[in-house]
Formats: sequence, C-alpha cells, structure tokens
Amino acid sequence: MRIGILGTGTLATALGEGWAGAGHEVVIGGRSAAKAEEAADRLGRTARAAAPRDVVAGADAVLLAVSWDGAEEMLRTAGAGDGSLRGTALVDPTNAVRHGVGVLLTEPGEAMAHRIARAAPGAHVVKAFHLFPAAQWTRARGVGEPPVTVPMCGDDPEALRVVGELVRAVGGSPAVLGPLDRVRQLEEVAGFTIGLAFAGVDPNSAIPRLG
Repeated sequence: MRIGILGTGTLATALGEGWAGAGHEVVIGGRSAAKAEEAADRLGRTARAAAPRDVVAGADAVLLAVSWDGAEEMLRTAGAGDGSLRGTALVDPTNAVRHGVGVLLTEPGEAMAHRIARAAPGAHVVKAFHLFPAAQWTRARGVGEPPVTVPMCGDDPEALRVVGELVRAVGGSPAVLGPLDRVRQLEEVAGFTIGLAFAGVDPNSAIPRLG
C-alpha cells in the first residue's frame, strides 16, 4: 500500500519504519520540509518526503501523527477541507489529554476523532495506535511474547480492514471496539491509562484478567 504520514515526530517515524520495512511505500511530510527529508532518510528506500498535500494524494491510508492541538491545522495544510482525504482511511492516534493527569480536554461528550472527522469531510476516520508509546513499534518482540492489542473504532469496514493490516505489519493485533459512536470511550481509556501511569501505578494491574 501507499501510506501517507502527516507528522515527523517519534510516532510518525516509528510506525513509518515498520511499514516501510514491511514493503509499503511511505510518504511523509509535516510543517518542516527539512524534518520530513530527515525522517524519510531514516525510513529507507521505500520512503520519501513530500509537502502535506502530496502526502495524502493517492494514499491508501493516512496517519495523522501530530499533537492533538495541531491536528486540525495540519489537515487544513493537507487540503482536507477541500476533500483531499475523501474516501481515504485516516488513522487518528491523537490524545487530547492534560499532561500528567489524563483528563480529556475535548468538550463533554466530544471525541477528538469526531473533530478530525469534521475537519476532513469524506475521510474514513479510524481511531488506532493511541494507547502505546512510539517505542512499542520499534522494539523486538520476545520469543513467545504475544502481540499487543490495538483497539480501534471506525465506521467504514474497508478502512478498518486497511488499518488492521497496518497494525499487523508492525506486530500488533487489531481489535475493533465499534463505530465512531464509541470512540469517546476509547479515548477515555487513554486518559485512564495516562493518569494511572503518572500516579506511579501500573495500568496493567487495574485491568482484570479473565479466565
């Protein structure tokens, strides 16, 4: 597939490295053309840098790997308001949470994924990759270690299938929680996890083991 990545930070390069290594074509861009060139060089021969509008043109999927408060601006730069992402799987890994606390900063009942969907009319938004740090996708899995589960929400079955393939390409196991109507619940889980972690509690210890 051809994967567009909007953003040049640690998550962008970690996932880009995995996808490029799996044989996908990766096109990466952001606010800085120089940083995009540096990122593309790190990702290897199947990756190249481009301006945001060219990143999304012809992509099978696009990862919006920027901070939550810069997401809508990046989408405007990529021409999303003009329909440049119409029909495209748009992966949203953003966490709109207060640093160190985990409280969601979106309005009550609102999800960041809904804001992204409004900023990119016609795009098939899939919430995914928002629970694990970037380092998860670059470390080698131990012998016998099961893949981590990547919960996802989205309305379009084909977009969910495409993003599920991208999850598997970096060693994860996709799990669809439901449509975007449930995405606020998924974003709250990120706040819950971040809040416990900054309080010095292992979030894994707060999740019941079944069976």
